[in-house]
Amino acid sequence: MTITKDDELVGLKAIGRIVANTLRIISNAIEPGITTRELDEIGREGLEREGAQSAPKSTYDFPGTTCISVNEEIAHGIPGGRVIAPGDLVNIDVSASKNGFFADTGATFRVAPVRSSLDRLCRDGKRAMQIGIAQVGHDRPLAGIGKAIGQFASARGYTLIQNLASHGVGRSLHEYPEEIATWPTRGDTRRMTNGMVLTVEPFLSNGGLVAKEGTDGWTLYSHPRALAVQYEHTVVATHRAPLILTLPG
Repeated sequence: MTITKDDELVGLKAIGRIVANTLRIISNAIEPGITTRELDEIGREGLEREGAQSAPKSTYDFPGTTCISVNEEIAHGIPGGRVIAPGDLVNIDVSASKNGFFADTGATFRVAPVRSSLDRLCRDGKRAMQIGIAQVGHDRPLAGIGKAIGQFASARGYTLIQNLASHGVGRSLHEYPEEIATWPTRGDTRRMTNGMVLTVEPFLSNGGLVAKEGTDGWTLYSHPRALAVQYEHTVVATHRAPLILTLPG
C-alpha cells in the first residue's frame, strides 16, 4: 500500500497501535507453566476489545489468533498445549486488521533464566531490525534493507533465514511490493516511494539458512536446525525518517 490521504495514515496508525499493544499484553503474560493456547487467548481478547480481527485467521484460516513459536519453532507456530518452560525462547507474531487497514508486528522473548548467548542473539536480532528500518525512505533501494542487515549479521557471525521475507502491507496482510529480502540479494532494482507501507522483519540465526515446514502444515523450523529470533515493525517510507506504525500507546 502507498498512503495517499491523511485518513489512510490515521487508519494505519490505529491498527498499528492495536497490534503493538496486543503484543505487549501477551508478552507480559509469558511465564513458566502457561500454555501457548492461553497466551493466544489473551491476544484474542485484546484484539476483540479493540474491534480488530486476526489477520492470519481471516486471510489464511490459520488455526489461532496469533503465531506463537517456541525454541526450535521459528515462525507460524500454532497455539496449543505446549507449556512454556524456564529458558524458553518465545516468538510472538501479531497481525490484525480494522476498518480495512492491516498492520503486522512481532518480537522474541526470553523466559528466565537464559543463557548469555541467547541474550546476545535477541539483542542483535532487534538491532538487525533497527538497521533494516534505517534503510527505509523515499527513492531508496528495497535491496538496501537486506544489504545492511546482511553486513551486520555477517560481521557478528550470524546467519539469516533466507526464505522468510519482509513484505508490503496496508490494505491486506501481504501485498506489493510482495517479498522484500532481509538478506543480501542481486538484481532487485525496485525502489521505495513516499508513503509505501512495508514490514521489516529479519530472522537472525546462529546457523539456520532456510525455513522448512513441519508436519502440521504451518509451523516452520530452521534448516539446518538452529535457534532464530525475529523482530518486526510495520513502517512507512517518507522523505525524512521512516515512520514506525507498530508502537504501543
